[in-house]
Amino acid sequence: MEYKSNSNVVYSCKYHVVWCPKYRRKVLVDGVDVRLKSLVQEVCAERDFSLIEIEVMPDHVHLLIEVDPQFGIHKAVKLIKGTTSRILRQEFPWLRSRIPTLWTNSYFVSTVGGAPLSAIKKYIENQKTV
Repeated sequence: MEYKSNSNVVYSCKYHVVWCPKYRRKVLVDGVDVRLKSLVQEVCAERDFSLIEIEVMPDHVHLLIEVDPQFGIHKAVKLIKGTTSRILRQEFPWLRSRIPTLWTNSYFVSTVGGAPLSAIKKYIENQKTV
């Protein structure tokens, strides 16, 4: 396992994130999908997030990303969704006529990677016996 660090934290915080356009409309097509991928890559590069994988479906986005825990996954998702919504709605005016906002307020997030929960639990339980 590879770890990252900042001035006071060593971490490995990888997340699977999924979000949808408003009303789950199938608007991530006709070039919007390609531009969305490049915008997410740009935001991640600017903020030093590790973009591990991205896939854009017509009505949802999957992201595998590593984020500094001091920045936080919620803040990272808000930044990515906010930036991409603003730019995509400027570059693809037909999006503004289809839906009032590009993204829903909600998203799914799950941590990924590392040891299984049972192994970590056993490791902590056995600390005093080692």
